[in-house]
Order: sequence, then C-alpha cells, then structure tokens
Amino acid sequence: MGSERAVAVFGAYGHTGRFVVAELRARGLRPVLVGRDPDKLKALAYGTEAQGTGAWGTGGRAAGAYGTGGRAAGAYGTAPDIRTASADDPASVDRALTGAAAVINCAGPFATTAAPVIEAALRAGIPYLDVAAEIEANLDTFAHYAERAHEAQVLIVPAMAFFGGFGDLLATAAMGDWTAADEVHIAYGLSSWHPTAGTRTAGAVSRERRGAGRRIRYTAGRLEHRDDAPPTLEWPFPEPLGPRTVIGEFTMADVVTVPSHLTVPEVRTYMTAEAARDLSSPDTPAPAAVDERGRSDQTFLVDVVVRSGGAERRAVARGQDIYAVTAPLVVEAAERLLTGRTRAVGVASAGRMFDAPDFLRALSPHIGVALFT
Repeated sequence: MGSERAVAVFGAYGHTGRFVVAELRARGLRPVLVGRDPDKLKALAYGTEAQGTGAWGTGGRAAGAYGTGGRAAGAYGTAPDIRTASADDPASVDRALTGAAAVINCAGPFATTAAPVIEAALRAGIPYLDVAAEIEANLDTFAHYAERAHEAQVLIVPAMAFFGGFGDLLATAAMGDWTAADEVHIAYGLSSWHPTAGTRTAGAVSRERRGAGRRIRYTAGRLEHRDDAPPTLEWPFPEPLGPRTVIGEFTMADVVTVPSHLTVPEVRTYMTAEAARDLSSPDTPAPAAVDERGRSDQTFLVDVVVRSGGAERRAVARGQDIYAVTAPLVVEAAERLLTGRTRAVGVASAGRMFDAPDFLRALSPHIGVALFT
C-alpha cells in the first residue's frame, strides 16, 4: 500500500482514536485527524495534550517521522492533516473525507455518529469502519445500510473492535470447516475495567434505547429483551487465569456480529465479575497509561467455545488493554479493505469480511491466539 493513502479518523483525539492514529502512522499510512474541537485536534497533532504524545511523535512537542523539535513534520515530512467536522453537519463531514481512502469512526456514541459518517462514506464511495460496542447502533448499521452499501459496492465493517469484531473473528476461526453450530460462548476474562468517558456515555445511550433495567440476550436464533438479572456462574478459563466467577449473559456486540453470518442459534457472552463491578461503579477512574505506548495495566483473556452436537472447538486469546488493542484490529481491517483482501461487499462483520485465521495471525505482535479445532 502506498504511503499516499490517507485514512480519516473521526474522533481522532478520543482515547481509542489516539491509539488508532498512532497505529496508522506506525504502518506507514497517513492519518487525517477529524473531530469537532480544533484545539484538541491541534494538541493531538503537535503533541501538546496532557499525555504529551501526539499523532506525529512523543514528548512536549511532536517529533515527526523524519525530524525533531519545532513544529511536527508529519508522517511524511508535511504538516499534519487536521479537519474540523461534526456529525450533525453533513457538509463538514463530506469536507473531512475529501481525498481519504477510508474512514475509521472512533467517535461515540455511535447511535449519534454512525449514520452520518456512513452516509458521508457512501457519498465519497470509500470504506467505512467503526469501533462501536453499542448493540443497538450495530443493529442499525446492518438493518439500514446492507442493501444500499451492496448496491454502491462500498465496504462497511461495524464493531471492528475488541467487542464485536474480535469475538467474531475468534468464533469464525474456531468453527473452521463447520457450516453450522449449536452454541457459541465468548467469555471475557478482564483483570479490571477502567471505562473511558466514551464507554460510559455509550452504555447510557444503549440502556436508554432498550429501556431502564432491560438487558439483551441472543437465544433461539433471535435477540430477546429480558427484565430479570443476569445469572452468575463460574467459567473455566485456561491457566493462568483459571476458573473465575462471571456474569452470564453479559451481552456484548458479539450477539450482532456472530449471527450476522454464522448459522448458530445460541450466542452467549460472559464477563468476569470484577470487571463488571468496575464498569458499573461510577467511582472507577478512567484508564491510566503504564508504558510508553500509552497502554493501561489491564490484561485480558478471551475464551471462545463453539459446540456442535457432542463436538467442541475453542479459541483462546491473550493481551493487554482492550482499548489499545482495538487499534491494530481496526487498522489491520482498514489495510485489508484497501488492498482487496476481502470476502464480502456491503455491510459485513469482521468474520464475514476477512479470512479469520489469517487475520488473527497478523495480530500476533499484539495478541496471542491459540486455536483448538
């Protein structure tokens, strides 16, 4: 892929957006920084935000790819590309995407931003990806844009993140040559969960849309709303995590992505009880960086079990920081969209759009994955 390829990052100065911008630059792609606040965009581009790490370098001033000091040189010896846009101003989004080869939407809540940015991507005729974990927003994308995107031959990959896309890739790889399965179980073993402000806002939007106190599960081939509390049980995570108490039916975006293309009537997701408590507590602080890459000390183990009849297949993944690891996930996807390494047209989840085992192998510098099929 040529270095001239520009990828617009909508919501570039958000917590996940900053990781995505850095990953694009590390891979030799040119990030276009898009957001509502011009001062925050400039702070990101020139390395003057609180963390001192900009899109083009580290420290008090961004160093740029080929120089240090003064003003940031940019990834290719030019000034960073900063564009102000708001989801409620279609013309501004169109201007922000001018000349871009693809757009990655990192700006939640996606119930508000996904449709306007998808519409702009359709007008521009470029691929769209987002990192939405909002179940309702992802359902909207499949329901409202599948036909239009297919007719326009535009590629759209929603939920291309830790929740939704990653679980779908693992489940698809675990199924292997099976054409159908009875059950998919995705257990998230998070050491902790320090939610970002964006995560809290997105969660509030989803809860409002489904109704206070209601939850969702995927059973008998359909989504079902329930008013009772989710069950608590023990999940046998592989070592070194081992058996842990989890919240059963802690439903994540996987219940949208997995059944969108896999024939499986039961999809269940689980969350370690400690992480669920962190998320629900209003006093849990935001993630704090512990290394030079800006990652938190959170670790994760994702255990995926696929069952068909009496047979069982499994995929296990390990890594650090669910927000940081979303960057290589979505940028790897963007590279594959731009280089034609795809298996679908229109709206498709990660497992449908890409060769799942090959995609997971490409993540090896960031995530350890083992398949047991």
